[in-house]
Amino acid sequence: MEGWRVEGSAARVHYSGATDRYSIEYYDPSGCVLYWKVPPEDAGEVAVPVGRNTVPTPLRERIREDLAVAGIDPEVEQRTL
Repeated sequence: MEGWRVEGSAARVHYSGATDRYSIEYYDPSGCVLYWKVPPEDAGEVAVPVGRNTVPTPLRERIREDLAVAGIDPEVEQRTL
């Protein structure tokens, strides 16, 4: 999974779009994906969790592709917490 950083049973990747930045986390024990919206570095704010329905579809598709490449069922991306 290109760009993903693995830490124990969790993995994280960062994506930057034209105006928005996201941090995406996958947790193996619970088999879930969390999306965080990351503010600009100079904003002095912290990242906040966001609902997947607010995340651009192309990014969600990319995450599902990454999961499949890693041998993880891509349907976990849609799992409700």
